[in-house]
Amino acid sequence: MFEWKDEYSVNVVSIDAQHRVLFQIAGELHAAMTAGQGKAGCSKVLNRLVQYTATHFSHEERLMRERRYPDFDKHKALHDALTKQVLKFEADFNSGQVMLTVQLLQFLQGWLTNHIRNTDTKYVPYLSGKIAAPAEAPKFEPSMR
Repeated sequence: MFEWKDEYSVNVVSIDAQHRVLFQIAGELHAAMTAGQGKAGCSKVLNRLVQYTATHFSHEERLMRERRYPDFDKHKALHDALTKQVLKFEADFNSGQVMLTVQLLQFLQGWLTNHIRNTDTKYVPYLSGKIAAPAEAPKFEPSMR
């Protein structure tokens, strides 16, 4: 279910490596669920996934800011929305309000692949230097006459 494919590569070494780890941890979550490891085992893996996602988003956002990616705010808003959604799910799961289901795993798998293929690929030309980031507007200096 969570198998990395070369077609997911954005050709930015650090980001591809992190995407692979996200797939690996999501696969571990799926394995824990299907092996019936129980709430404690699933909770531990889910927490690792949440924490690593935050680390990945932070890294990706830093690179986008450094290269002045013009759609940074839009991309960050997507990260923020997913983070909020996953944190709520984790809290609900840990409190016993929701169960870990195949539908959740399918959502996670779909989000990972769609976000990488349809959203992350848009910043690739900026991070790889194939498109120069827009120049900053010149600063206005009032004359002192």
